[in-house]
Amino acid sequence: QVQLLESGGGLVQAGGSLRLSCASSGRTFSSSAMGWFRQAPGKEREYVAAISGVVGYTVYADSVKGRFTISKDNAKNTVYLQMNSLNPEDTTVYYCAVRIGQDARTKVGQYDYWGQGTQVTVSS
Repeated sequence: QVQLLESGGGLVQAGGSLRLSCASSGRTFSSSAMGWFRQAPGKEREYVAAISGVVGYTVYADSVKGRFTISKDNAKNTVYLQMNSLNPEDTTVYYCAVRIGQDARTKVGQYDYWGQGTQVTVSS
C-alpha cells in the first residue's frame, strides 16, 4: 500500500520560511512526477508546484514563483517544498501527490496518490 507522509508544516511569521517534506513508502517513485497542492477551507485544491520524474523539470504556480522551490531526492523517495518569503495568503493545508507518469502536471485529477496534508500558518 502506498503512503505519502508530509511533515514540516507549522506556524511562521510573515517573511519567514518553512520546508515541507513528503516521504513515500510502499512503492518507489524515482521515475514519477510529484507535486505539491494546497487547499483552503471552502475552496478547491490548487496546484502549487510540480517536478518531473526523471529529468527533474520543475513548474510553479504564478502565486509562488520565485518564492517556493520544489526538489526531489530519489534515493530517499522524498519530495520537498522550500517556502520562502511566506505571507498570510499562503496559510492553508498543503498536500503532496504522486502521479504514475514522468511529466509534471498541474491538475488534481492527474495525480494518483495523495498525502494527508500538513497545515501551514503564516501570521502577519
